[in-house]
Amino acid sequence: MNKKKIINDPVYGFISIPTELIFDLIEHPYFQRLRYIKQVGMTHLVYPGALHTRFHHALGAMHLMSMAIETLRNKGHAISDEEEEAVTIAILLHDIGHGPFSHALEESIVEQISHEDISTLIMQRLNRQFNGQLSMAIEIFEDKYPRRFLHQLVSSQLDMDRMDYLNRDSFFTGVSEGVISSDRIIKMLNVVDDAIVVEEKGIYSIEKFLIARRLMYWQVYLHKTVIAAEQLLVKILKRSRELALQGEEVFTTPALSMFLKKPVSREAFMREDHYLETFASLDDTDIMAAVKIWATHKDFVLSKLCTDLVQRDLYKVDITNEPPHAAFVSSLIQKAIKKYNISEHEASYFVFTDSIRNKAYRSDDGNICILMKDGSIKDITQASDNSNLEALAKTVKKYIVCYKKELVNG
Repeated sequence: MNKKKIINDPVYGFISIPTELIFDLIEHPYFQRLRYIKQVGMTHLVYPGALHTRFHHALGAMHLMSMAIETLRNKGHAISDEEEEAVTIAILLHDIGHGPFSHALEESIVEQISHEDISTLIMQRLNRQFNGQLSMAIEIFEDKYPRRFLHQLVSSQLDMDRMDYLNRDSFFTGVSEGVISSDRIIKMLNVVDDAIVVEEKGIYSIEKFLIARRLMYWQVYLHKTVIAAEQLLVKILKRSRELALQGEEVFTTPALSMFLKKPVSREAFMREDHYLETFASLDDTDIMAAVKIWATHKDFVLSKLCTDLVQRDLYKVDITNEPPHAAFVSSLIQKAIKKYNISEHEASYFVFTDSIRNKAYRSDDGNICILMKDGSIKDITQASDNSNLEALAKTVKKYIVCYKKELVNG
């Protein structure tokens, strides 16, 4: 069978699948599942074109990794074919542990376990199936491989993951502020003392990358309507689990049933194979099938939440710099109790508070280093003459209140 395939990608054009092993991994059911998990959760309710998947994104990141390895080799850095294949597999599989609706439901399906943990478990299982051929890829993914710059290409503040999702998410949402010069950034990469650096002439492309990331967070990932939809989905799953644990009849697909109808601890998930196997069959369709059926459930709270999501009747979200006034939140809760004839606990599904954070650059988390013309190395915030970058390194925290519009309008 010819495994040297090319894929037509709307963002980069033609993408090559570099090796037979990588082709076989892409063909594997664990990876094919990513076709049915949207890259940006509920964002399509704001930007209708944002229906691209984790599958798209993983292939795009793989393509950028091939470009980065070629660039570093051209600059005289020896990278073996085995290392190239391993680092390409590491980036290809970096998101394989994402569950349905990705970040929106990260802790709702299995508590206290991140998608990175699950990615590692799935990669270890694949490694057994492929007779140890993923061992080096896992070492790179977990930052245990001696040449640590390879891990930085997979996971850092300037990795192929971020470069692809900014390119791809801006393309599919149509938000042009997220467009970055990934080609130019990759061409400016180099390695000094086993660490990725960016040559000084690439400094403006890095500035634009950081600013684009910040703008994409406020305009896309933390858009108030996206927050409203994702919070609604989280509340739906919370209510359905609450009912299921009380012994109420709640429809689920078989895969969702295992995680909804009894709590699964982190220890049990890491220890018992059948949890991972079931998780690896879960995708967005399990959740949406349940939501559509729950819209007619006899429980008022669950049926209303689900009907509102299906009909895109979302929460109103107030975003403020200061915590909301307790009296305002309390008055909304009392209105919900009266309007819907429900308990105070049930009202917490219709009125609640939370907080959000945006930090475009974390100077404490593997800096973006600039290789200056004199051979010195500086952090981007010191190397740049753009004073705005110092501000990008600060965490912006905002507070949110979510509530049903009819509580103030009706």
